[in-house]
Amino acid sequence: MRLESETRAPLLGVKGWAIFIAVGLFLVVAVPLLNALPPSSPVHVPDYLIPLLGKYLCYALLALSVDLIWGYCGILSLGHGAFFALGGYAMGMYLMRQIGERGVYGHPILPDFMVFLNWDSLPWYWYGFDSFAFAMLMVILVPGLLALVFGWLAFRSRITGVYFSIITQAMVFALMLAFFRNDFGFGGNNGLTDFKEILGFNVHAPATRMGLYIASAVALGAAFLLCRFIVTSKLGRVLLAVRDAELRVRFLGYSVTAVKLFVFTLSAVLAGIAGALYVPQVGIINPSEFSPAQSIEIAIWVAVGGRATLAGAVLGAFVVNAAKTWLTGVAPEMWLFFLGSLFIAVTLFFPAGLLGISSQIRRRLARRPAPALAVEAKDA
Repeated sequence: MRLESETRAPLLGVKGWAIFIAVGLFLVVAVPLLNALPPSSPVHVPDYLIPLLGKYLCYALLALSVDLIWGYCGILSLGHGAFFALGGYAMGMYLMRQIGERGVYGHPILPDFMVFLNWDSLPWYWYGFDSFAFAMLMVILVPGLLALVFGWLAFRSRITGVYFSIITQAMVFALMLAFFRNDFGFGGNNGLTDFKEILGFNVHAPATRMGLYIASAVALGAAFLLCRFIVTSKLGRVLLAVRDAELRVRFLGYSVTAVKLFVFTLSAVLAGIAGALYVPQVGIINPSEFSPAQSIEIAIWVAVGGRATLAGAVLGAFVVNAAKTWLTGVAPEMWLFFLGSLFIAVTLFFPAGLLGISSQIRRRLARRPAPALAVEAKDA
């Protein structure tokens, strides 16, 4: 195991940069231009697709955060939906504070659900959320601090493997139960909704939705480059070594706890940013985002696209969620069966995911024996 090598893998090769730029130009330039075309155009992208594509981009960022820890460090978190939802709630609290007297009950300070529940004052943990800067700080700090404390307790105790996955499920389930309570101050089972504006712009206006979509695309691109920078650095080689031979890395003198804690906290922050971008585009955040099934589904996106590839996580999030959108419309009762079958098929036949299908086929063809030579005709 050679961790001290000074050679560094390129951030992206020529082909990688070409693909990255092409995809970026398509998402940030081509889609807005196609949306601006008249509806009669055959290549027009309708307004209703913009927030849907933005939602997929947020899911891709969430999948990227999971691939960083699972694919490269071997930490399978089945509770990452908690960090996504916490970032979403931080953004939702800011959006609720922007409603003011335009709410159903017309209260200048209290959100409608607090007026309905006869609250007489704003809880202390809602202070500051009338400021966008403060809300964005909480989007980063709340998921990051939770991951830092939770990870420190878990990694210091050397909890790994399936045991870590189980306690992350317990964490997200406990948060779901807490946020379902009406007296918790986050809207109970209805959550936060009926948003009006963000940074002074109507959140339902097509131009605002396009701006949020572009922000999601830019955030995904920046997060991809950040994760790529990490996994191609010396730290990335340490992450792979921890994934494959943790005890040997400890014997070499590396602080495995610090490495895991750093990447787990960073992953949680990325998930929180994804949640913050998600909420104004879908228009609601409620405790269902804490559902353990949601977190399991994130792991399926990564497995389907391809672990330890980063691009595979993005691809898996788009493919699975596009299939979900289509199937829940034409055959909603078949969606869970399809998802389960897809996961089983990928696990058994394509363990490298969709991104590894071509290379897997090439390897199988290379292992096939050469065809037998034709038997020469007997000499006369």
